Amino acid sequence: MKKIVLLLFISILINQLSAQEKIDPFRIKKEADRNYQSKDYALATKNYIQFIEVADFKVQKKSAAYNAACCLALQESIDSAFVMLDKAIDYGLAEKSHLLSDSDLEILHQDQRWEKLISGLSESDTFNTDPELANIVVQDVHNFWEAYDLAQDSSNQAASIYNQYYFEKASPGMQDYMGLKVRSKDYFIKHINSHPKLYQTIRQNTLKVDEYKKDIQKSFKELKEIYPSAKFPDVYFVMGAFTSGGTVSSAGLLIGINQMSDGEDVNTQELDFGDKLLMNQSENIPYIVSHELIHFQQDGLKNDTITLGYAISEGMADFIGELISGETANRKIFDWAKGKEKQIWADFNKDMYYDRYSNWIGNYSKASKDSYPDLGYWIGYEICKSYYENAEDKKQAIQDMLTIQDYRKFLADSKWESKLQQL
Repeated sequence: MKKIVLLLFISILINQLSAQEKIDPFRIKKEADRNYQSKDYALATKNYIQFIEVADFKVQKKSAAYNAACCLALQESIDSAFVMLDKAIDYGLAEKSHLLSDSDLEILHQDQRWEKLISGLSESDTFNTDPELANIVVQDVHNFWEAYDLAQDSSNQAASIYNQYYFEKASPGMQDYMGLKVRSKDYFIKHINSHPKLYQTIRQNTLKVDEYKKDIQKSFKELKEIYPSAKFPDVYFVMGAFTSGGTVSSAGLLIGINQMSDGEDVNTQELDFGDKLLMNQSENIPYIVSHELIHFQQDGLKNDTITLGYAISEGMADFIGELISGETANRKIFDWAKGKEKQIWADFNKDMYYDRYSNWIGNYSKASKDSYPDLGYWIGYEICKSYYENAEDKKQAIQDMLTIQDYRKFLADSKWESKLQQL
């Protein structure tokens, strides 16, 4: 009887929320996350379930269903927790090791349904280790331009056109990119519609990926040389909403090609100062891919919330990415930092042992000519470069970086601060 009541509660809640006027999905998600952090698990459950209903992308629904399951388990609502875990699996949850290690779910381990659920998941993803076998997927870009042209001819039908010709045809990589980096389909369409001059002038540059495939493959082979245990996932190029030039997921490396499409004939008048900084020439494509390729190797890094850890993670991707491709993905930042090294480090010192990520990474909304964004990348790069330069065994240095467990110790071992004093 208890099981029936709990399942009925979830069903009624979902139906009620479905009938409500659609609201901003990410406002709901942020509220759910706040509820979880404050240990109001009942309200968090309600908000995560609501987010499932209003979210556009499968990866968002998967995460919310899993989080709801955790909240229900923490409330000892065992039956309902299993219902939400099943939903998460239906949406693509497959991380067996994560489920086994998540303390939120410990109460479920004694239930006979736990073993059955776990046995249906793979132990871990098996990734390709041959650099020549990684696929470079550009179909999503072509799908976008088909949808774009149709939407220009029928602007009042833009939402349904983009849905049919772009979103419904999405590759696994695009599905993840959209879910991880784009708030909603409406957000994406609003971005496209509010930048007509930009999208009228970048088409040819977004179609240049084929010109750089050999450079990308060369970088992959270079990584294999210096880091033999490297994994080489597929690379997906997509049209995003200027929310990420690149990221990674279990699907592979996910690149927002519209942020790699600057050029002489590109009209950027509609972009603000920060968004203009996000634009790169298409010749930077191999460097961005190399940066994300290094992120894909970082599953051995210690998870930490100190700003130093975030900076080292990003800077490492720039530094090792430069080793394998010949250039850093963020040359603009490095050029700006010249002559300002000591002041930047002095400012970073105030934040580095706190969780102040947004002061140093992804802070483009605060950008100005006197306050450059993403300086955490430069800091992490310099720390990793100093560590590498001081290492006698360079291959071991790469291994050390990709398996850092103590960021404070790594900083000390890098001797970066001593190097800085000599500048």
